[in-house]
Amino acid sequence: MELRQLEYFVAVAEEANFTRAADRVHVAQPGISAQIRKLERELGQELFDRSGRSVRLTDAGKAVMPYVRKALGAVAGARTAIEDLSGLVRGRIAVGVVGAGPTITFANHLTAFHAEHPGVDIVLAEADSATLLDRLRSGELDFVVVGLTNEPTPDLTIQILSEDPIVAAVSRDHPLAGRTSIPQSAMRDLPLITLPRGNGVRSRIEDVCARAGFAPRVAFETSNIAVLTRLTEAGVGIAIVPEQLVAIMSKDLLALAIRPEIRAQIALAWRTEGAISPAAAAFLRRIR
Repeated sequence: MELRQLEYFVAVAEEANFTRAADRVHVAQPGISAQIRKLERELGQELFDRSGRSVRLTDAGKAVMPYVRKALGAVAGARTAIEDLSGLVRGRIAVGVVGAGPTITFANHLTAFHAEHPGVDIVLAEADSATLLDRLRSGELDFVVVGLTNEPTPDLTIQILSEDPIVAAVSRDHPLAGRTSIPQSAMRDLPLITLPRGNGVRSRIEDVCARAGFAPRVAFETSNIAVLTRLTEAGVGIAIVPEQLVAIMSKDLLALAIRPEIRAQIALAWRTEGAISPAAAAFLRRIR
């Protein structure tokens, strides 16, 4: 059993595709397939179900995965111990970022960190907040930038990156364009364009409306900012988004305050327990 086989195994499992996994580890697809087959022969079990459009772990593959991650973690730990002695900061950090939201400032942090520590590889993933938190807890990601929906559980530590009012964005020719604000109750009757479920902003809106005794009237949902913008500009609904996002969407949109005010929080989260690599520690110092 070789270290590279274990690395290929994890890559295929996370990408659910041999071609994407091969691109990720910079190996030709036939080569990664051959190494996985060799690993399966050595273990005496098929680790992947290849019958569908995507590759999935078999029961044997799921059973093996925790041990593979521990083995790779041990090797990474040995490497970082040597790097600590030499004063170098190298390694890899995996960061998840919520699909839509005020993350431009965070992108600037990533750029600055890369300039300071070019020996650290940064892997980015994008998903909704709920999915990213699950991947953080599983150990797949080191840090996530998410929209908060409620108080975090003790297994996670958070740092608030931004707090922003949630507003209603409308086109300049929308019937509401002459107003400066709308009541929360308007979300009962007006067609809304929102981020998908699992996003912190969407969860906040649904929670506020539920406490008021109604469900928001969601006409469209998307995490794609370009689609969100086009729908809002077309006047098919009002976009319920963080105020910072309106300027990113379009200068031709107007932001109406929602009264009483609803606020969205974007936070950096990481696991409270467990060892942290020198690369991750350097990244955390940079953000703080």
